[in-house]
Amino acid sequence: MEKETKSRRWKQNPEAVKSDILRVARSEFARKGLSGTRIEDIAAGTKTSKRMIFYYFGDKESLYEAVLEDCYAEVRAGEAELDLEGLDPVQALRRLIEFTFEHHRRNPDFIRLVMIENIHEARHMDRMERLHDQNLRAIGVVEKICGAGLEAGLFREDVSPVALHWQISAFSFFNVANRATFASNFGAELFDHDGQTLLRSCAVRSILCSVLARPELIDLP
Repeated sequence: MEKETKSRRWKQNPEAVKSDILRVARSEFARKGLSGTRIEDIAAGTKTSKRMIFYYFGDKESLYEAVLEDCYAEVRAGEAELDLEGLDPVQALRRLIEFTFEHHRRNPDFIRLVMIENIHEARHMDRMERLHDQNLRAIGVVEKICGAGLEAGLFREDVSPVALHWQISAFSFFNVANRATFASNFGAELFDHDGQTLLRSCAVRSILCSVLARPELIDLP
């Protein structure tokens, strides 16, 4: 009876139910893609039913879009927790690069989902207005860092916040997206703890050198 009561209370918590669905759906979509994923399989891995999944999310494509939004919201929330406002621009940029590298490394499902959405030519993301607005905040963070760096005379005048965001994403994304093929061709040494520490330092050093007006004056990793 006590177990049934707890189950009933859980089902009466819609946010917990939706969170459980999104957790399992993220893994399924990342492994099987949009077309290969079955709602039945998602339901089997959750504490709810196929009917409730449709009740909360409407259809499979809407659930897939909700998963994308949830994944990006997680990244943006992590960036917000970095508390970059009080740091000098070089330290702020360094911390942002390290965070992005580590987040992507620890969340391969996120990388797979982005790859899948690229296969779909960003068709779903293009119509997700809230996600678009949410991701613009990422550029806002870089713009603030660039502005502070320019004001302090530390950054080059031609630094583009969008291009800088692209650089950070490129280093962090390739590390996960191409891990299997790179390791197959050249060995897996770069993907153990020491190798990943080296690559993270390389990413920080390369990106900082590309934006600093006088990189020789900065203590780089």
